[in-house]
Amino acid sequence: MALFDIIMLALIQGVTEFLPISSSGHLILWPLMTGRPDQGLMMDVAVHLGTLVAVCIYFRRDVAVLGRGTLQIASGQRRGAEARTALLVGIATLPALVAGLGLKLAGAMDALRVVEVIGWTTILWGVALWLADRFGAERRIGADWGLRDALAMGFAQALALVPGTSRSGITMMTARALGFRRDEAARISLLMAVPVTLAAVVLESAELVSAGSFAVGGELLLGAALSCMAALAALSVMMRMFRASWTMTPFVLYRLALGTLLLALAYS
Repeated sequence: MALFDIIMLALIQGVTEFLPISSSGHLILWPLMTGRPDQGLMMDVAVHLGTLVAVCIYFRRDVAVLGRGTLQIASGQRRGAEARTALLVGIATLPALVAGLGLKLAGAMDALRVVEVIGWTTILWGVALWLADRFGAERRIGADWGLRDALAMGFAQALALVPGTSRSGITMMTARALGFRRDEAARISLLMAVPVTLAAVVLESAELVSAGSFAVGGELLLGAALSCMAALAALSVMMRMFRASWTMTPFVLYRLALGTLLLALAYS
């Protein structure tokens, strides 16, 4: 793969993966507008691994809590705050894992990855994000996250398997509808991203191993490193915006513009 393609793919994936603006919309728009070749599954794994490392670095304290809680559950301790957090994240992860496996076995993933679908979902879920952010209360914090919240955000995360929805966008939308503060909604959403992204990386890597095409090279390491740095920068900017009382409106307006462009390309 050309150096230019590696850099652009890593930057696009890194910047858009955790912002509520749909990474799939950008990844499908790039080759459409430039005629560049598809990056392939190996590079997909590399850039997703890079963004996984980024969220683990940025939310390292929360990820450490998640890790310790998981170990506590494995050893039969389920009553502490850390074990409770790990259990809730696990519950929130299950719907996406089940739905993802079902879609993969049915061979429906590629059928959904078309410009028309991504364009419409980018717009419709963008409007839903604005409504939840506009009318949702801002009174709850992460410590208030309970079983019903985890289930609601988990099923929302499963809907994000439809390209253009945006995993971070729909989970933040659900958290805002449940009354969580913007920065807390983002923090919970991104903590939920850790097991889901890890599962995706493991599954895609297993496919490559079974096909006998798994290999690590300089191109992949570069893609992973660049996507990690881009994701860290994007996370930092987004969290500062939310802590400074910015609303979701800038992201919503961007989604509307992106969705409109995708639909124009699809129906032209």
